[in-house]
Amino acid sequence: MLQRVRVEDSVGTVLAHDLTKIVPGEFKGRRFKKGHIIQAEDIPELLTMGKEHLYVMALGPDEIHEDEVAIRLARAAAGDGDHGLEFSEPQEGKVNIIAARDGLLKINMAILEDVNSRPEVILATLHNNYPVRAGQVVAGTRLIPLVGPRAEIERIEEICRLAGGIIRVAPYRRLRVGLITTGNEVYKGRIKDAFGPVVRAKIADYGSKVEGEEIVPDDAEAIRQAITAMIDAGMEMVVLTGGMSVDPDDVTPEGIRRSGAEVVTYGAPVLPGAMFMLAYLGEVPVMGLPGCVMYYRATIFDLVLPRICAGERLTRKDIAGLAAGGLCQGCTQCRYPACAFGKG
Repeated sequence: MLQRVRVEDSVGTVLAHDLTKIVPGEFKGRRFKKGHIIQAEDIPELLTMGKEHLYVMALGPDEIHEDEVAIRLARAAAGDGDHGLEFSEPQEGKVNIIAARDGLLKINMAILEDVNSRPEVILATLHNNYPVRAGQVVAGTRLIPLVGPRAEIERIEEICRLAGGIIRVAPYRRLRVGLITTGNEVYKGRIKDAFGPVVRAKIADYGSKVEGEEIVPDDAEAIRQAITAMIDAGMEMVVLTGGMSVDPDDVTPEGIRRSGAEVVTYGAPVLPGAMFMLAYLGEVPVMGLPGCVMYYRATIFDLVLPRICAGERLTRKDIAGLAAGGLCQGCTQCRYPACAFGKG
């Protein structure tokens, strides 16, 4: 519903159309946008532009302005508690949702789809399980029309409340990591280990640290003993490099099995990374990494590591779920994680 009001009486009303400002020889363009909420400081400018009356929208008790809708949707999507998110100010009916810390972006996909199936509102996010940095925009929300129905917005808020929110940034745990390098060629000093530095750097990226290291030969019993020693020393994650192929001399999978660890998977529908092994010895994840981790910028390790560091216990179904998007395109300039790899 439109109303004609004096400029001096328009503070707090919603402008129903664009207003153009003209400065001869200098400027001509939009000065105030449709949907702008008139502020006290706008009055002198409007009068200077020759406006004595404005056409504004009168919101009824069952209507909400787009800016209010956007911030309410953003807060509902985050839910209560420690969600690791912050919000931008509404601008032209849009609010950005921003990571307040480094962590793993978790999306409730079913509720996200439910919200976006409803008319007139949108909530767009980065991929689920996206590793994000503090200050990064992870989602945006807005109302499509200028004004939204209050009842529908409140219904969406209730859906989000019952679901515990849609979006959160799960913080990374600081894990003590044991690194076991396998291979006779490294153990006997024939070559220098090039695997360890890559793994240590990736682990450090997620806030954890390699606190125990051991080099062992291609011997299943020696590997078992090394895993047991790492666990006894208090390591909260054990990573083994090398010896993961089907070559008879590659016995790392057998050493992991002998440790008593429960094997989740040996093999993953991810390239590079097919010969990956994940097991758990009690609560401690034990990973066998294929050689590709040493050579490729993004592999199965980059998909699994942040989820484990965020406190997830992965299942075989989780690994199988990596298949769609599990084929790396081998771009000349790797942009991971800002690409489709691992984003099924």
